Amino acid sequence: MPLHLLKLCVGAESVQDLEEWIVENLAEKAARGQPVEQFHTTRMVPTRTGDLLAGGSLYWVIKGEIACRQALTGIEPFVDADGIRRCRLMLDPVVHRVEPRPSRPFQGWRYLAAKDAPADLDTAAGDAPLPENLRRELRSLGLL
Repeated sequence: MPLHLLKLCVGAESVQDLEEWIVENLAEKAARGQPVEQFHTTRMVPTRTGDLLAGGSLYWVIKGEIACRQALTGIEPFVDADGIRRCRLMLDPVVHRVEPRPSRPFQGWRYLAAKDAPADLDTAAGDAPLPENLRRELRSLGLL
């Protein structure tokens, strides 16, 4: 059973904001001739890499809710220019929206067991997801 990571998506106002940032970031890398890879850099290196890379994802908390996930494709520890150990969480650039779930703020990342991970939202039927601000408003009114 895969293991996942949970992390705050600092600076993103919505899932769409994250998706747009990913597209811009990858385009900038391509324009500079750098490898077109998407990753997130953290300070701590996960110790359970085998479980994480066996189908795990990075679940993003946006505006106090677990809102989406990206599949983990690799974990690369490295030492930065200042001699500080860091880790690149290599990610599939495709963002999957999940059933929103409240989450309190925390520092760093947390492990998330597969049984505790929110399910992906089903948009296979061609239904576009509700805009996040509308979904949040409906949820605050108890209608979702």
